[in-house]
Amino acid sequence: MSSTTQALTDGWVVAQRNLVKIKRVPEVLVFVLISPIMFVLLFAYVFGGAISPPGAVGYKEFLIAGIFAQTVVFGATFTGAGLAEDMQKGIIDRFRSLPMSRTAVLVGRTTSDVVYNVLSLLFMALTGLVVGWRIRGSAGDALLAFLLLLLFAYSVSWIMAWVGLLVPSPDVVNNASFVVIFPLTFVSNAFVPAESFDGVLRTFVLYNPVSTITQASRELFGNTGGQPAPDAWSMQHPVVYTLAWVVLILAVFVPLSVRQFKAASSR
Repeated sequence: MSSTTQALTDGWVVAQRNLVKIKRVPEVLVFVLISPIMFVLLFAYVFGGAISPPGAVGYKEFLIAGIFAQTVVFGATFTGAGLAEDMQKGIIDRFRSLPMSRTAVLVGRTTSDVVYNVLSLLFMALTGLVVGWRIRGSAGDALLAFLLLLLFAYSVSWIMAWVGLLVPSPDVVNNASFVVIFPLTFVSNAFVPAESFDGVLRTFVLYNPVSTITQASRELFGNTGGQPAPDAWSMQHPVVYTLAWVVLILAVFVPLSVRQFKAASSR
């Protein structure tokens, strides 16, 4: 068996081990799903009357793509927190004694978190439909939007994996990721139009990958209301720009995470 095949096979076993927690600790899944639903309801009904997006689209349709992007990015923190917890409890030391691929733990952790994101997107989509969100594009485009969101989240989870192997506890992971992810999601077009920003901040918003994954999702869902994208290459070609970020993140952080895992597990 090749090393890649073994890593994928062993990684799926580790992913199943992580998913068993849904049965044993269902409260984890409940809170994973409640948070995005709360954001949908909060922004839709609290800020919906105060924010008017450009074009012939209501705020609820404008909002949902941004909530999707925010949730999958925040969901990536589970990867880092889970790895930090396993390191802290010594579970990684047990894995070291087994005849398994060294990278299987990382593959399994990032794969299992894709399942959490799928469930989050499903429940958010249902909540969005209840509050008035509609998919105006084709079914194929909508499916592509969901796949793009999951792929972007998967790449971010590798950043969190690296962070989780660097820091001593899950609490530190959560605090560190909050400091980075919070401004990335809120200084974007996820909740307000890019036109509402000025100067350097506007430039940051236009090239922020959270903005482009949001823009790509809006276009694929048909929720732009006929409004043209801002005049920036990243926003004119949001799918290509987002995929470029995915490739870059994976190319950098997969090797970094594997190297850090080997260093951490050999201590």
